[in-house]
Formats: sequence, C-alpha cells, structure tokens
Amino acid sequence: MADTINLRELLLFYADSGVDDALMDEAVDRFAAAEPAKASHVETRHSPAAPPVDPQRAAAYANVPASPPRIKASVPDEGKSESARILAREAASLSDLRACLEGFDGCNLKFTAKNLVFGDGNGEADIMFVGEAPGRDEDIEGRPFVGRSGQLLDRMLAAIALDRTSAYITNVIPWRPPGNRTPTPIETEICRPFIERQIELVKPKVLVALGGPSSKILLNTSEGITRLRGSWREHRTATGLAIPTMPLLHPAYLLRNPAHKKLAWHDLLEIKARLKVLTSAA
Repeated sequence: MADTINLRELLLFYADSGVDDALMDEAVDRFAAAEPAKASHVETRHSPAAPPVDPQRAAAYANVPASPPRIKASVPDEGKSESARILAREAASLSDLRACLEGFDGCNLKFTAKNLVFGDGNGEADIMFVGEAPGRDEDIEGRPFVGRSGQLLDRMLAAIALDRTSAYITNVIPWRPPGNRTPTPIETEICRPFIERQIELVKPKVLVALGGPSSKILLNTSEGITRLRGSWREHRTATGLAIPTMPLLHPAYLLRNPAHKKLAWHDLLEIKARLKVLTSAA
C-alpha cells in the first residue's frame, strides 16, 4: 500500500513539474527520415509501440518557420580587396557603385547588417562629409546619419547654411558592424576602394572627415582627431585629384562631450569660408 501511495505522489510531482509525456527505454530519432517497414521474425507484441501523436503539439510544430539560410561568411583576404578595387574602378556613376556594393559579397559585415547604407544627399555637391560606419538607426533606414548623431549633424550643417540638398553624406564602411563594434583593419581595407571611388564620383571641392577613424583612413595618418582637427589637410584620389580635407569632431563625440562644440564651431566656420572661396573661384 505504501508503494502505491509513493508512486501516486511521484506522479503528482511529475505532473506539477510540467511532465506530460513518458519516455521509452530506447531513444527515438524523430529527425530521421521515415523508412519503409521491414519484415521481421520478431512478434509484433514484443515491439515497442509508437508514441501517440499529440494533435496540439503537431500543430505547433507545423507553424515553426524553416531555419534561415546559412550566412555565406568567409575569411577575408587580399583577393577580396583586389576584387573590391576592380569593381570600384568599373563604376561609372554613384548608381553603378551602389549596385556594385549590393552585389559584393567580399565583406562579411554585409551578412550581419539589415541594409546597405550608401550615401545620402546631393551627389553633385561641393562638400562631402564622410563618417566611419553606420549605427543601428542607419542600418534600419538604410541612410547615413539619421540617429541622434545625424540630427546633430543636420544642425551643424544648418549653422553654415547647408543641408542634405547641398551636401553629400556617407561612411567609409557601408554596412553596420555587429553591436556597433569598431570595423577591423581588414574590413576597412576591403571597403576602402568603394569610398575612394565614391569621392572621385562626387568630386567635392571640400571634404570633411567626421571623427578620428575616418580622418585616419582618408588622410592616411595615425594622428588622433584632437591633433588633426582645425587644420586643413589633403586627400588625394587614385586619379590624382587633390581635395582640401578638414578633420572634424564626430557628432557622436560632441554628444558625449558638449563642451567641445565650440571647437567644432570654429572648424565649421573654417569650412564655410574655404567652401565660399572655392565655389566663388569656380
């Protein structure tokens, strides 16, 4: 009698714990393809019976979506950088370059990003702003500088009588790195031919590098942004075009360090004056 009571208490414990199915002595591979029944000399009464099918559970599994396709990630190498250089050179317009990037699979960042973030604004503008890489908001919308940093950048443009109809805005990296991490040197080198070709196609009279990473890439220097900002440098394209370049504190940095906005304001006035001289001389 005691064994019966203990068994009943054990079953009640299992039920309270959420156990609703019994296990057989032998494991059943439910992922294996069903095979046609084979003749057996063993009497059927000795064969374990198949577990009953729970209609509710079967319906639930029927609604489970198929597994997503596997990412075609690969190890970046010099071959992918060369492929990027070839594709970038062949682009005769910004729309061609965008199409190249949409079809380019040499950078693994593409497979973790939601959208390609190409340039925004006037593709024939006299001034071009280049950041490092898109963030979460940019990845969602597929446009550069649309989050909090972008809103501050728009106000900075307005302060010197510019907006997105009179300026062109883009990034060195066209895909968001996972978790907004810093792009690796290999990822940067793979994407470098595309931003260089983008600059050649826009042909701006003034180039503005937003933040340290962008400044280092465009100016081929290891100096930090606090030393670079406020002084004119030169970006030279592969075709020999020399463009006056001003390293500017990134809007995201200014949001974290609002006291440095006065430095950015000084640099913006320099940019405005240089742009006025160059456009007047044209």
